[in-house]
Amino acid sequence: MTGQTPQILLVEDEPAQREVLAYNLESEGYDVHRAENGEEALLLVSEAAPDLVILDWMMPLMSGIEVCRQLKVRDETRGIPIIMLSARSEDVDTVRGLETGADDYVVKPYSMRELMARVRTQLKRSTPAATGQVLRHEDIEVDTIKHRVNRAGVSLKLGPTEYRLLVKLMERSGQVFSRDQLLDQVWGRDVYVDARTVDVHVARLRKALMQYGHDDPIRTVRGVGYALG
Repeated sequence: MTGQTPQILLVEDEPAQREVLAYNLESEGYDVHRAENGEEALLLVSEAAPDLVILDWMMPLMSGIEVCRQLKVRDETRGIPIIMLSARSEDVDTVRGLETGADDYVVKPYSMRELMARVRTQLKRSTPAATGQVLRHEDIEVDTIKHRVNRAGVSLKLGPTEYRLLVKLMERSGQVFSRDQLLDQVWGRDVYVDARTVDVHVARLRKALMQYGHDDPIRTVRGVGYALG
């Protein structure tokens, strides 16, 4: 997230409940994307690369459990934390939700204060840069407080855009980001930049990371985008 507004995908088929949740999330400073069914949710995830998904269990067309299962089996989305909302309070249902891959399970009715606290917790766990932690991927290390980058113990100098790009890729190591997703989350939604600019900065980042003979850690997924590892 590195200075960018956290992106939350809210998946709830009941309009009034969806708007109440969205209002509270936006009041906390989050950027909320809304989906009213599972199929729309999967489409929005591919477009928006949210930092967190809040997912209702009971929905038409596709259940929340199935949406969760599909997100957790895909390399590019399995790292996105999911909070499951459900009126089903039996232990067996909670276990089923968590075993499907949900990172947290909240039983309705719930207090809005409790849900917001759980949202903050999941965002901190999934985006270490937001809490000023050190990010690591193999021999690459980024100190997000001092803005220092090391590879194999050697300090590297990166431009500000290359630094933000590296942090985003390291926050979700293994996840594939499209060029549009990187533009939104590294440059910002209100800035017009040609998608080819992403390729230029990825090339610069690669050069910096490989300058001492190291392997290229950035994976190009043809027709999709880029991933770290």
